[in-house]
Amino acid sequence: MNRLSPADWTVPVTDPQDPRVGRLLGSGLSGPEEALCVLVGFPVDEGVRRNGGRPGAAQGPSALRRALARLTPDPARWEGFVNLLRRTWDLGDLVPSGELTEDQEALGRVLAPYLERGSTAIILGGGHETALGHFLGHATAGRSVSILNWDAHPDVRPLLDAEGHSGSPFRQILEHPSGRCRGYHVVGLNPHVVAKAHLDYLDARGARYEFGPGLTQARIDEIYAELEADAMVSFDLDAVDQAAAPGVSAPGAIGLTPALWLHAAFRAGSSPAVRSIDIVELCPPLDRDDQTARLAALTIWKFWSGFLARGSQEGP
Repeated sequence: MNRLSPADWTVPVTDPQDPRVGRLLGSGLSGPEEALCVLVGFPVDEGVRRNGGRPGAAQGPSALRRALARLTPDPARWEGFVNLLRRTWDLGDLVPSGELTEDQEALGRVLAPYLERGSTAIILGGGHETALGHFLGHATAGRSVSILNWDAHPDVRPLLDAEGHSGSPFRQILEHPSGRCRGYHVVGLNPHVVAKAHLDYLDARGARYEFGPGLTQARIDEIYAELEADAMVSFDLDAVDQAAAPGVSAPGAIGLTPALWLHAAFRAGSSPAVRSIDIVELCPPLDRDDQTARLAALTIWKFWSGFLARGSQEGP
């Protein structure tokens, strides 16, 4: 059964010489089969509710698309950027069933054929439970992945009454019976919201972690240089300072600056190792003047800009 609903792209009316992302997206394709890049929304936040977070992330994909539609192609990489947009297809949003595990498995089934044929995937969350469905796309395609997670929390909490949630996806991935996770590295942790028991769990699993304070652009470059091939990257907006990203499920008083966050997005795009990304925890009902939605949209824009620089030493 087709579990996807068409995406709603509200395209602003602009001069023909001033095209926007929403008008260019997919305009060079008749369907997704030959897409260089695919988008899919996961409008689910049941895992956030289970984890005691602030609900609303289910509205994230729609708000993100509205903000993304208004952006212009990168003028520094104009022709390449326009061509990339024309070869990017939005598959739409997964239709939630109300059963989180079923929805995560369905997301995996949607992603698998595109990952298998070599398309780059961008998943619009949703709570961070999105990451498990993202991983299942790789596992269903028979591919092993290394995982990089930009996050204030390690998200390896135990299950609640044997059920997963937004705080457990990477524990579920690390323990997944497929064994398709080759390694896990979480960066941006806020020390005042991380339990030592969760770091002990990561140590026992051979996973890596780094705290946000003191992080530099140079270290971000090193992290991507160390990244193993066939990687998925997860961008949890709660890793960003609350002043810049108020509309998230679990805001933090401190966090990464937008400059560091967007540098990480550009480097994800420019890294040949990265096969897919997700952007999660955007909570529109709690956003201020669409500030967080615009940052989420710019995260994808920076990823695309980096994608055009793959194979070179070009910077943002």
